[in-house]
Amino acid sequence: MNLDENLATRRLREWWLSPPRSGVQRLIAPPEYRHLRAFGITRAAAGIVATAAGIVCLWYTAYGWAAFFLIVAVLDLAAAWWELTIARSNEYREASRPQS
Repeated sequence: MNLDENLATRRLREWWLSPPRSGVQRLIAPPEYRHLRAFGITRAAAGIVATAAGIVCLWYTAYGWAAFFLIVAVLDLAAAWWELTIARSNEYREASRPQS
């Protein structure tokens, strides 16, 4: 491994870990983590749209498509809840941090 490959790997690792976060939160991409509230609201809206599409498919007895859209809706809404929970806890931590 030459020096350039090592430098690129180190930069990628530093980029991925900024802003600093722990545990499972590292699964969230850095640009998304920096704007968690916006991504969470967008995912919730996508979950609502997917739910509506699933219900329309149920009306037309397209059960395979309905199942697909409803599963996508559940996954979107779960991810939205998770991201908004993280955003709320980060704001709470920032607000309760003593001012120096």
